[in-house]
Amino acid sequence: MTRDLLEEMFRVAVAQAQPALAVRQHLPARPEGRTVVVGAGKASAQMARAFEEAWDGPLSGLVVTRYGYAEPCQRIEIVEAAHPVPDEAGFLAARRIMETVSGLGPDDLVVALISGGGSALLPAPAAGLTLLDEQAINQALLASGAPISVMNLIRNQFSAIKGGRLARQAAPARVATLIVSDVPGDDPALVASGPTIPLSGTRELARKYASLYRLDLPPHARAMLEGDDNPAPEPGEAVFASNTVTTIASAAISLEAAADLARRQGIEAAILSDSIEGEARDVAQVMAALAREIAYRNRPFPKPVVLLSGGETTVTLRGTGGRGGRNSEFLLALALALEGVEGVSALAADTDGIDGSEQNAGAYADGTTATRLRRAGHDPLALLAGNDAWTAFNALGDLVVTGPTGTNVNDFRAILIR
Repeated sequence: MTRDLLEEMFRVAVAQAQPALAVRQHLPARPEGRTVVVGAGKASAQMARAFEEAWDGPLSGLVVTRYGYAEPCQRIEIVEAAHPVPDEAGFLAARRIMETVSGLGPDDLVVALISGGGSALLPAPAAGLTLLDEQAINQALLASGAPISVMNLIRNQFSAIKGGRLARQAAPARVATLIVSDVPGDDPALVASGPTIPLSGTRELARKYASLYRLDLPPHARAMLEGDDNPAPEPGEAVFASNTVTTIASAAISLEAAADLARRQGIEAAILSDSIEGEARDVAQVMAALAREIAYRNRPFPKPVVLLSGGETTVTLRGTGGRGGRNSEFLLALALALEGVEGVSALAADTDGIDGSEQNAGAYADGTTATRLRRAGHDPLALLAGNDAWTAFNALGDLVVTGPTGTNVNDFRAILIR
């Protein structure tokens, strides 16, 4: 019953972020000239299909999504590429997208359909860098534990398409960007590293972050970061003045839908934040402390209550060969901190349906998880130390598997205290 309720809350949250509904409600004004659709991200194919079905005029375009995430479209070409480490298919797609928006006039409209994952799906290394360099940069960032805002600022330094460069290429055409946000705080410039929106943040700041997180960058990238090549567009440039940006789906909207479901079941819901960042296992310690306070002392929220949160935690890789993602790592750390506490259960999952390296969206845990793991012959502390949370929850049959959901508004966490 408890697990069923948590999984239903997750389904409701995902449904609220589906592009089919959100795109139709935010169509831009028809242009006098051509309509060209481009896009990138885990939800971009679903967004393209929804836009194509809702648009009553001629259009053409190209959108790139993750392998396995394509949707059938009639007028918009859908291509697939690798995520989270870029590949040749994404490299070629990024080049074609830049060509697609070239040579347009002031009466034309570019509709940019952008969602999380677009950074990896649009590899376009700046002059002097190669695809291998961009792959190495991405791998270094993924292993660093840096928050998404830092990763995107650093990626922007090495790209020919990110940080507003795609929109600058499209000028003088008007650009209308529709965003399914997967970043804490919903800053649109951070989603997919903002191909149509200039990022704030200087080259000097990117250098400081690269040093702080001890990034092992390839030699050509290090040299570029130390110099002034490939300057990023500035937010105030006139070329962006007529463009529009609309966030059509986000974690905040999805968490409200999950809270409404809980309240209809007679359970109060507390939305702690839709923009939590930090190391997954550290966030778990804070959440566990709050859950224990409620379980033992009935404060600061009276039972029964479900604690809801979103955002994007990070995982710093400490070992090799571990399997899993940030949500399963969060849950394993939470389960260890809540071992023996009765009446507390939790679900954490990525709204795109894939948590990290495997095919599960997330997992389910409660106060018995760590004990059951030991009885099954596994050491939960060792699994956590090796970033191997998938093995833990797979052994217990507690993985949550949905397959690709068609959207991406980042992490969903629900902790129920009865």
